[in-house]
Amino acid sequence: QVQLVESGGGLVQAGNSLRLSCAASGRSLSPFNMGWFRQAPGKEREFVAGISRNGGNTFYADSIKGRFTISRDNAKNTVFVEMNRLKPEDTAVYYCAAGWPRLSGTFYSHNEYDYWGQGTQVTVSL
Repeated sequence: QVQLVESGGGLVQAGNSLRLSCAASGRSLSPFNMGWFRQAPGKEREFVAGISRNGGNTFYADSIKGRFTISRDNAKNTVFVEMNRLKPEDTAVYYCAAGWPRLSGTFYSHNEYDYWGQGTQVTVSL
């Protein structure tokens, strides 16, 4: 069992940056693919970014590509997403997720992930 706890959310003005962290406990994150998702009010949960077990491969949603960077520190059992040039449309609850690698090899669907954090609120104002 893996417990995931997100932190780093808050209220920021458009154009500024935030760094979200996802700390794991219960077992090592090393075997897991990791992802960040977000859910805005009235919308479905959507993929933001994903990273492979060793950090060698990263994947991003088109809406945030070039502004967000996902990374991981397996020694610290933590995953990060650096969010730059934030926009009001980035406002959402952000969730961290861990998934055992699957034959599909994809990162984009919530079905690829087995463990989820409780989320952290990010609000971007004009």
